[in-house]
Amino acid sequence: MSAQNRINCGVIIVAAGRGERAGSHPDGPKQYRRIAGRPVISHTLDAFVKWAPDAPIVVVIHADDRDLLAAALLQVNGSSGNIRVVTGGASRQQSVLAGLEAMAGADIEHVLIQDAVRPFADPALLDRVEAALAAGARAVLPAVAVADTLKRAGIDGDVAETVPRAGLFAAQTPQAFHFQTILDAHRQAAAGGQSDFTDDAAIAEWAGVPVRLVEGAVGNVKLTLQKDIIMADERLSAPLPDVRTGNGYDVHQLEPGDGVTLCGIFIPHDQRLKGHSDADVALHALTDALLATCGAGDIGDHFPPSDPQWKGAPSRIFLEHAAGIVRQNGGTIMNADVSLIAEAPKIGPHREAMRMKLSEILAISLDRCSVKATTNEKIGFIGRREGIAAIATATVVYGKRKP
Repeated sequence: MSAQNRINCGVIIVAAGRGERAGSHPDGPKQYRRIAGRPVISHTLDAFVKWAPDAPIVVVIHADDRDLLAAALLQVNGSSGNIRVVTGGASRQQSVLAGLEAMAGADIEHVLIQDAVRPFADPALLDRVEAALAAGARAVLPAVAVADTLKRAGIDGDVAETVPRAGLFAAQTPQAFHFQTILDAHRQAAAGGQSDFTDDAAIAEWAGVPVRLVEGAVGNVKLTLQKDIIMADERLSAPLPDVRTGNGYDVHQLEPGDGVTLCGIFIPHDQRLKGHSDADVALHALTDALLATCGAGDIGDHFPPSDPQWKGAPSRIFLEHAAGIVRQNGGTIMNADVSLIAEAPKIGPHREAMRMKLSEILAISLDRCSVKATTNEKIGFIGRREGIAAIATATVVYGKRKP
């Protein structure tokens, strides 16, 4: 249902447990352990605050946990103005009754009861529960059909029998009820000394209330053990692309000659670039930019100008080498951008050929290769046509990392 058509309901979050099976932790009980940087209970509250922003919410906690909850409420992604906090009892059943009694004065017809340590209740699941209530069910249980083969153990630890799984379901929360119906059932159970119920649907069954099954959600897991909390953290801490950007700068002196090589393209000109190799200032800058993305030094570390084997060498060798280092380190080249600063020759007529050459050398698509040019407005050594400079930027993705 849309938020405008939401049924009149309240929400109880049960958070008074000690969570012994998850072990001790400086953050406190498991509902306050951090997943994706925030307490578990703040994620749980997020789901309901976003789904029904105006619904009253009662959080039932242990008397020792008020400061822990106060800190968790500050990290709820939504309004917490409708949240009320009450102290629970020695058992889950007593805690839920405390929450129901606290909710008794609210103007609601239905109530959803949720374990604080189920942080993955998605809107589709909540909508299915709500739809069953709207259709007239007095008690609703989301559940997932049992998929595993079930065995019953004997007292000696051996298998006593295989239990048929047909018709068996694993119960989840939120369990939802006509409010007065479940309040009466809880009061009757407490008055009669009935205290062995493990969930609220069981109390409704005991009281003779039909419980409607609706499809649960496989991902709506309860965090019980330490490994569950670790897995929840991994699930919410989705890996992010490890995007790195490297910059390179190079300049070469001009001297009389017959042309310059820029981005691997020879351009006839009355000057040439002075250098040990072909002095392709653009490819030199781009080589440094790529090496920078994986901390692999600079072009001089790999191709010392004092080494005679590189005299007159085409600079594409240097760029191909840098690209190979990037890929050996797990990188994927996403973009290469070169800016040339020169008074002459004109770059515009050769721009597309330069882009195509970069695409060929780096083995990336043409749309990921950019070449731009500008003059230095006749200022400085570039303005006096004494040299050409290049600035290059490379973007590389190196696998994935956690934030």
